[in-house]
Amino acid sequence: MKRAIFPGSFDPITLGHSDIIERGICLFDELIIAIGINAEKKYMFSLEERMSFISEAFKDEPKIKIMTYEGLTIDFCKKVNAAYILRGLRNPADFEFEKAIAHTNRKLSDIETVFLLTASGKSFISSSIVRDVIRNGGDYSVLVPSTVKLS
Repeated sequence: MKRAIFPGSFDPITLGHSDIIERGICLFDELIIAIGINAEKKYMFSLEERMSFISEAFKDEPKIKIMTYEGLTIDFCKKVNAAYILRGLRNPADFEFEKAIAHTNRKLSDIETVFLLTASGKSFISSSIVRDVIRNGGDYSVLVPSTVKLS
C-alpha cells in the first residue's frame, strides 16, 4: 500500500490545501492528513475545530484519514508506516524552504517527499493570509472550504 502523509497545522485548512489533497488522493492508496501539534505555537482555531473542518470537508473520501502528531514528521511517518510525505508548492520561496526539509528528511530516513504545484488560481492562498482576513473582518469564505466556520 502506498501511504503518504500531508503534514501541516491547517489553521485553518485552505482551498490551496484542498487542491493538494484532492490531487494527492489520486497518487496514493491512503493519504493521512497529519495535523502537527506545536505547544509553542498560538493557533487561531482549536485542534478540535481544525480536525472538524478537515473531516467534514473530506467525509466522503475513504482514502483519507485525519490524525494528529507531535515531534518530527519522519518519526510520525515511521509510526504509521508512510513512505511518502506530500507537500504543496505555491511559489519559489516555498520550493527553497521545502527542498531543505526534504533533503534533511532523506538524510535521516528513507522517506520520500512528493511535491505538487498548487493550482495557479489558488497559489496565493495561505493560512496566515486567511487568518489576517478573519482578524480584519473580511470575507474569508472564498479562501477556504465551506466547512470552515467561525464559532
